[in-house]
Amino acid sequence: MLNHKLSRKAQLFLLGALLGVAIFLLVYGTAPLNVANDAFCRGGYIEKDIQQHYAGWLFYKRSAIGWPLGVTDAVNYPGGVSVAYTDSIPLLAALCRPLAAALGGTFQYFGWFTLVCFALQGGFGALLCSLFAGGLFSPLAGSLVFAASPVLIERAFRHTSLGAQWLVLAALYCYFVCKRQGLYASRGLFLLNVLAVGIHPYFLSMTYAVTLALLLEYAVQKRQWLRPAVYLGSNMVCTATLGWALGLLYGTATSGGQALYGYFAMNLNALWNPVGVNGVLYSRLLPAQNQVGGNYDAFAYLGLGVLAALPVALVLARRRLAGYLRRHWALCLCCVVLTAFAVSNVITANGVTLATLPLPASFIKLFSVFRSGGRLFWPVYYLLVLAAFTGLARLPQAAVWVAMFAMVQLWDVSPALIQRHDAMRNAQTADAFPTEMQSSFWQTASGRYAHLESVEGMQADSLHLALWAADNDMTTNDPFAARYDETALAAERQTALDALENGDLQNDTLYLFATEGAFLQAVEPVKDAAWCGRVTSTDGTASWYVIAPGLQGKTFDALCTPYDENYPLRLADYTDALWNRGVLDSTKKTVCFMDSPFARAKLDGAAYLCARGREYPILAVDDHDAGWLMVTLEIDDATILWNEELTTK
Repeated sequence: MLNHKLSRKAQLFLLGALLGVAIFLLVYGTAPLNVANDAFCRGGYIEKDIQQHYAGWLFYKRSAIGWPLGVTDAVNYPGGVSVAYTDSIPLLAALCRPLAAALGGTFQYFGWFTLVCFALQGGFGALLCSLFAGGLFSPLAGSLVFAASPVLIERAFRHTSLGAQWLVLAALYCYFVCKRQGLYASRGLFLLNVLAVGIHPYFLSMTYAVTLALLLEYAVQKRQWLRPAVYLGSNMVCTATLGWALGLLYGTATSGGQALYGYFAMNLNALWNPVGVNGVLYSRLLPAQNQVGGNYDAFAYLGLGVLAALPVALVLARRRLAGYLRRHWALCLCCVVLTAFAVSNVITANGVTLATLPLPASFIKLFSVFRSGGRLFWPVYYLLVLAAFTGLARLPQAAVWVAMFAMVQLWDVSPALIQRHDAMRNAQTADAFPTEMQSSFWQTASGRYAHLESVEGMQADSLHLALWAADNDMTTNDPFAARYDETALAAERQTALDALENGDLQNDTLYLFATEGAFLQAVEPVKDAAWCGRVTSTDGTASWYVIAPGLQGKTFDALCTPYDENYPLRLADYTDALWNRGVLDSTKKTVCFMDSPFARAKLDGAAYLCARGREYPILAVDDHDAGWLMVTLEIDDATILWNEELTTK
């Protein structure tokens, strides 16, 4: 009997895994499985995030092996950062580095990682369904729904490490098995919790939530607290040890990022809103719903099959629902907490913010460790999918109903599967996000410098810039990692600015500025020892302000404007309640420039500001506001000077 059960489990897992592999191959093909093919990593698949993952890996694999294992000092230089914060799957990066060194050349592991994720999603989906349905057919049909999950498809190759959603399914499987056997010490959950920290820290909150639910229910039922507490403590120690070894606790890389808790929150319409990133629709039938702010990152569309089956499941379970809640009270409590965290204190529905609940600043800071809080809904999401399957599996002729359930689900989400297939195919022949770094300047600078110093601000096209730096064996402080030490970065940048002010250039360093004002403040003392100027993209939408030691006197293409006596003035692109892109809104006659020796020299004694052959009399120059020069003109509407190259006379 035992051998029969093991055999059935093995069959289900293997067949479910094969279904997961089939979904992967149908959607993405075999191109990502070529470790020497990094086109989709460099160009960007769906959006730019995978460029961040790949750049982190490129910097890491050429860094000297040190401790902690997952840290590279080539990023966030000189402090370094764990590749966990570039979402480069730190455990896999550490394991693949020797293999990449042995093979040489291009090596990317994101394709195989994602294939394994789909296989494990299908395998554990089948095992999870087998706990609530007999035979092979019904669990495998349910496995197909899990393997083609919209949430999984939405993340695959976009936030690659977050494709490991099989961790959630495996945790739920271990939970239900242990509940049926009256156990608390699950080796599977122990291992999952440790693995999660090596793949992506967001999964820790999910797998540990399931673990905590199991331990609490056991402890309350058996009135035994010590052994579950010891189990939990030892699990946490092992998890922290792996996290330490991979560098997640390295330094103070806990700040940085783009938004606080509450921005990437789950909209109340998320379960039936089929809109993914970049407007991709996951439904043939349901219309797009509105969202607010960062709701898109909390995408949780269930699919038409699940949405149709859930009411059936609820009706069938109505008499047993109270019993379910009593037996799984801690799991239900965890689901409530995870859902509340995902919705956040900024409660949104469709395109409206219904309420913003006040939270202490200390709570906001703490919760912002998981800045994209909407992702924490995934255990609840997969329990809802399981509930829909379980309800149909209890019907007469269950296999027929479950088969229809899977067919409707796949039919509904097929537009997104086709779009993802086309996107991967296109990524092999053309960059989805072409680099803006087309100027001859970048070609000349390639291989010349050891360090890229981002002196202020996030650079334009920073991820292609990171890839360029990695390809040229440079270190960089450009903060493209998800977490970094803002205080240390600010101090390091100030040191670089102080050195420039003293005329001290590092010949092995390429200096970049994000804004023209900061560049003009720093450039004068070093202008004779470097090529200094503005480099733009082909379409003019991106600009880099550059100090390039050793290239003085070089001539580049028309995308480059050297800093010399002919360098133009431009309005400061400043906007607040009073100013609109450097023009005072109330009168539209006063414009502002960032204060710099260059701007003062241009304006000193000038009578006119000139643009496109027209002269505008200067009525006054005001420098009482530190850091700014405000110029009042005889002009009807100074907004015509936006983006113009200005001269004085």
